[in-house]
Amino acid sequence: MQRIAVVGKEVHVMLGFRGELMKQMVARGHRVYAFAIDYTEESEAYVRGLGFIPVRYQLDGYTLNPLHELKVVWALYRAFKRLEITVSYCYFAKPALYGTYAAWLAKVPHRVAKLEGLGRPFTETEGKKSRRLVLAKWFQKRLFKWILPKATMLVLLNHDDEREIAQICGAKQPKTTLLGGIGVCLDKFAVSEPPISPIRFIFSGRLLNEKGIRYYLQAAEEVKHRYPLVEFWLIGLPDSLHGISEQELSVFINQGVVKYFGHVDNVTHYLHQSSVFVLPSYYREGLPRSSQEALAIGRPIITTDAPGCRETVDHEINGYLVKPHDKQSLIDAMEKLISNPELIVSMGRASRQLAEKKFNVIEVNERMLEVLEL
Repeated sequence: MQRIAVVGKEVHVMLGFRGELMKQMVARGHRVYAFAIDYTEESEAYVRGLGFIPVRYQLDGYTLNPLHELKVVWALYRAFKRLEITVSYCYFAKPALYGTYAAWLAKVPHRVAKLEGLGRPFTETEGKKSRRLVLAKWFQKRLFKWILPKATMLVLLNHDDEREIAQICGAKQPKTTLLGGIGVCLDKFAVSEPPISPIRFIFSGRLLNEKGIRYYLQAAEEVKHRYPLVEFWLIGLPDSLHGISEQELSVFINQGVVKYFGHVDNVTHYLHQSSVFVLPSYYREGLPRSSQEALAIGRPIITTDAPGCRETVDHEINGYLVKPHDKQSLIDAMEKLISNPELIVSMGRASRQLAEKKFNVIEVNERMLEVLEL
């Protein structure tokens, strides 16, 4: 029996994206400790009911305070020692770095670090980066070079990240495996034929600048003017700090440009009613879960030719790759599908085939269990 520390951030993300994998760990007779930063009494009870042991820890995703970061490492080190952890599985940038370093200090035998994208500091922006982001990238690159070699296995999701990490770590890069997407349950996201009357484009995710929300809204405004029957749906919460505010969004809603649903618990219901999934992201994605879900349901994808995003589209087969930061490129792709609705159906079928080939969560989890040596 292994004693496994799964170290992430939010509980709902851990259960939503890694819950099935953790259940398989338990089914194989292992003890699973679920490390998260936002436990409540209710979520702790729910996690225990699934057979996992909840462990609280503190982590600030934005601070660069070295004293705070050392406290995080120290707390994780003590927890790993106390719980006699034998396998650490730490995902997302900060948990992967601090969790892996703490595991190395605690002499955990098998240490798996997983980077699901390199994040905001590595994102290519249109204008000049803020001094804070420049400093964050400089700091993070040095942490990658120092800490990642202490992992016994590094898991990455796309070729761009693989090349970047190889350049940063050089000869010290740990043994690395390229997983592709984290996968989706193909039964849960059952395929359906996309509606084409009316044609509905949908954006689902955090309404962040880096996710391309402004490009989506601006493209929707222009296309809606020329094709008033076409609908543009929007799911997700505003973000006045890093994205679009409620006040800005209300302008597009009140003008009838988009139909806004806010945050929803069941995205699949809306995906089934949509025609085309759109993600004009220039964020340094790992491999977007939202796109994988849309692929499984059988929707054409319009996304950017950018790290992570490009892995979900065979250009002109199951969708279109558009240029990052290029509204006109996005509009052109939308209008091609509006003018040729039969492509929506054929590309949707190709998307489902791609999901079955590359993003079946059962096969992905089997590969992860091999990486974790379980």
